[in-house]
Amino acid sequence: MDWGLQNRLAGIINPQNNRALMLAVDHGYFLGPTEKLEDPAKVIAPLLKYCDSLMLSRGVQRACVSAATRTPMVLRVSGGSSIIGEDLSKEDITVSIQDALRLNASALAMSVFVGSKYEHQTIVNLGRLVSDAQQYGIPVLAVTAVGKELGKDARYLSLACRIAAEQGAHIVKTYYCENFEKVANSCPVPIIVAGGKKIPERDALQLTYNSIKGGAVGVDMGRNIWQSENPVAMIRAVRSIVHGNSDVNRAYEMYKKLSSEHPKRQDGQNTQRPNTSPAPEHTPQNTP
Repeated sequence: MDWGLQNRLAGIINPQNNRALMLAVDHGYFLGPTEKLEDPAKVIAPLLKYCDSLMLSRGVQRACVSAATRTPMVLRVSGGSSIIGEDLSKEDITVSIQDALRLNASALAMSVFVGSKYEHQTIVNLGRLVSDAQQYGIPVLAVTAVGKELGKDARYLSLACRIAAEQGAHIVKTYYCENFEKVANSCPVPIIVAGGKKIPERDALQLTYNSIKGGAVGVDMGRNIWQSENPVAMIRAVRSIVHGNSDVNRAYEMYKKLSSEHPKRQDGQNTQRPNTSPAPEHTPQNTP
């Protein structure tokens, strides 16, 4: 594996503990102005220091993220359908490698829709993207998107993840499910679990804990962080599990403590300002 590709991967998955906390804000590429993500710049700014990488579209990166940031960018490069369209699985590659390089992308992300009407198109696109990105040392993250008619069981997700890995994806993003160990064990590359729709904070922390225990290297969480009543408190609690080896009870107590210290604003965004010193859950001695 080339040095540049390894270096980019090391920014996404911490090589010291093989863990990753990715913040997802790419929802607008097919959902438009998602609730609580109407103003991406306002959402991203207080959370950026607590995630290992940020998954987003090129439009949001250029318009809403400071070029001074050192946080790795995982660039969404697939699209072409919307939530009101006929079929979400009809995606194509929408970003060139050259533009991804101009954006200094640490990884390229695209969806594959195994079992859907456009399965062939998305799998072939993944293979081509890997071939193109490999020439420049850029890793590819494959997202095992699930269509309306497809379930999230271990049999299906094992199939989808393995196919993505076989096409050369360096990381696979998928869903947590019952018997998740089967999914993780059958995928030869690191798996990151999607946060999914908004659920209660403790449940989201349980999802994080279960995912890592089941073999994932981490989570790519969006709505369960920035749709929380206290987004900074929530991302810090999630991080304490991913990088601090906290259990669910400790992480939830952290969330409640931080929430009580920094009450939410009327619009649901919390008022906590990120401090400039490293948070306790960041320190190497707290990592597993």
